[in-house]
Amino acid sequence: MQQVSNIIFDLGGVIMEIDVKQTLRAFTQLGIDNIQEYFGHGFAASFFSDHEAGRLSDADFLKEIKNLLPEEVTDEAVVQAWNALLLYFPTERIDLLRSLKGRYRLFLYSNTNAIHYRKFSEIYQHSFGSRLEDLFEKAYFSHSLGHRKPDLGGFQQIIAENGLDLQKTLFVDDALINVEGAIRAGMKGLYLPPGFFITDIRW
Repeated sequence: MQQVSNIIFDLGGVIMEIDVKQTLRAFTQLGIDNIQEYFGHGFAASFFSDHEAGRLSDADFLKEIKNLLPEEVTDEAVVQAWNALLLYFPTERIDLLRSLKGRYRLFLYSNTNAIHYRKFSEIYQHSFGSRLEDLFEKAYFSHSLGHRKPDLGGFQQIIAENGLDLQKTLFVDDALINVEGAIRAGMKGLYLPPGFFITDIRW
């Protein structure tokens, strides 16, 4: 890809297959009828957002969700429902990232949380026998970075820490609002609409 030296990838929907409807369905089965009002693709509201930004602990996050549920629902059931959206890593996407690693500086920037981080790390380790972070020069996760996309602060911190030339840096995400945030931060942006994948791009 001409005039690009650095690529920052999103995780869910870009590298990892996810299905938010699985979590919505699981929470509905546990007794929450309006879970879709609290989070969705490209945005999150209330305590979901705070959890992703690292401002809310796992314990407090679980407490907030359990406040919406019948008393008998356990923490384990909530975690299982919350993790239901995390599916698998398509091998062809991982192979692509490995092939790009010698040609570009690769980074990861994901809006996530500690509970999901543990689960998708386990899925990747089980599938490929290594750490997800090993695919990248550096991986950034919102709950440890203290910023969520599309806030400028997270992009600016990644740019500054790695000395990235904005004109040569591409951000790839399947949420348009996040791509727009990257563009506001001064870098190039690539939006992946539904049905379009990183393996479809001529890198």
